[in-house]
Amino acid sequence: MPPSSAPSPGLSSFLSSVKTRPVEASIEHLIMLLKHRQIRNSRPCATATAHLLRRIVAAHRVTDVSELIERIQLVGKRLAAAQPKELAVGNIVRRVLAVIRVEAEEDREGGMSEQSNVGTERHSRITERNIVSEHHQDIDLSASSRLRQNISDSPKASRPTTDASSDLLPTQGAFQQPNSTPHLPYANSNNASIVTSMFSLLSHPTSRAAYPSKSPSTQSPSDSEPRNIKVQSQLISTRDLRAEVIEGIEEIIDELNQVDDMIAGYALDHIHVNEIILTYSSSMTVQKFLLKAATKRKFTVIYAEAFPNEHEGAHTVVSGTVKPPTENNLSSEFFQKPLSAAGITVILIPDSAVFAIMARVNKVILGTHVVLANGGLVAAAGVKVIAEAASVHKVPVVVLTGIYKLSPIYAFDIDPLIENGHVGKIFGYEEGDLVQRVGVENPLFDYVPPDLVDLYITNLGGHAPSYLYRIVADHYRTEDTDLTRID
Repeated sequence: MPPSSAPSPGLSSFLSSVKTRPVEASIEHLIMLLKHRQIRNSRPCATATAHLLRRIVAAHRVTDVSELIERIQLVGKRLAAAQPKELAVGNIVRRVLAVIRVEAEEDREGGMSEQSNVGTERHSRITERNIVSEHHQDIDLSASSRLRQNISDSPKASRPTTDASSDLLPTQGAFQQPNSTPHLPYANSNNASIVTSMFSLLSHPTSRAAYPSKSPSTQSPSDSEPRNIKVQSQLISTRDLRAEVIEGIEEIIDELNQVDDMIAGYALDHIHVNEIILTYSSSMTVQKFLLKAATKRKFTVIYAEAFPNEHEGAHTVVSGTVKPPTENNLSSEFFQKPLSAAGITVILIPDSAVFAIMARVNKVILGTHVVLANGGLVAAAGVKVIAEAASVHKVPVVVLTGIYKLSPIYAFDIDPLIENGHVGKIFGYEEGDLVQRVGVENPLFDYVPPDLVDLYITNLGGHAPSYLYRIVADHYRTEDTDLTRID
């Protein structure tokens, strides 16, 4: 029997197993892949992190939002420590934390509005009762005053007017009249006071003894109504919060899958007819950007081969020699035609000729590995030389990047961000004597300061390097910037 071919460790195997494995096993699996560099580059690392965090949020059963935030922070700290040079991992963790915090704040504001609505309804009911009681009290007082006035006027009507002495001495009927009619007004007055006390229990209490305080067992249903509403809304909002967070993570995953197409949508605004464009390395984002502009523009592209780490990809793009697609290529359509097949004039030059040809270049378009908060970027080794040459010749430098590559970290220390590759690409094993006498380094990345970049084109549009701080503030929270400080 032929041996069964197991899938090689990488992004595809992780995505296929993350839905079925336990959460802790998936976390350890991704940490192992990051440490062994079996998942590398910004987009594969960001995609794997987003799928893992979605799995963690879906499996989280605790109703407290703070526990969910702490859980994501601890997992993010472990992932960032597994591969510190892949800043896209920490970027996705921070964005998920920002989504949780925003949804929790909106849910909290919604709960406060519900409580305020309940309090407003109770206040309106009390106000209506007070108005009704005051109305009845006014009616009772007016009726009582009319009855007393009738009583006071009745003796005058019963006095005899024929005798002159009757004005000085009251008659017997005059003394008996109040005794014959006091029961009616006093009875009505007592009834009025009883009715008034019934309608003014809240507005005109007579004494504390007349209205004893309620025990918890004798409280009315309206007293416990806000408490029940609060508990019920808390349970509902927790379930809704988790669903909203999962929806936010799925939006991040969709952004990762569509970011190249979204950036390519701005190509016609920045590439014009008969321009000469210089680019470097074989960035998939740059290729789609150029192909989109080639649908309606005729221009020339000069490719620097990016030796020794990216030259094979540059040769593939120029010559059209197709390599089999790898799992690091997340796009559904793989470029099976060279740029020349799209009507683009393509010229391949060595890296040493960049400065000499820069005087004829109209625009430099570059890809990047990560963008820092100060506007600087970390890209393929050799990009800094091209940016400096463009600065000397006053040629604008345009960088294409997705928002997921934008990190809130500032470039205080660049050395930890620069990864070194295998020195065998520079010196072969047959030159062992020379290798033992000299120190050889093969950096995979360069840091480009922000003053060498003119424009960033993201999936949200074009931005100057000085404006990136605003995008950082919109997508991240300051309390999540440093994941290493989490205990």
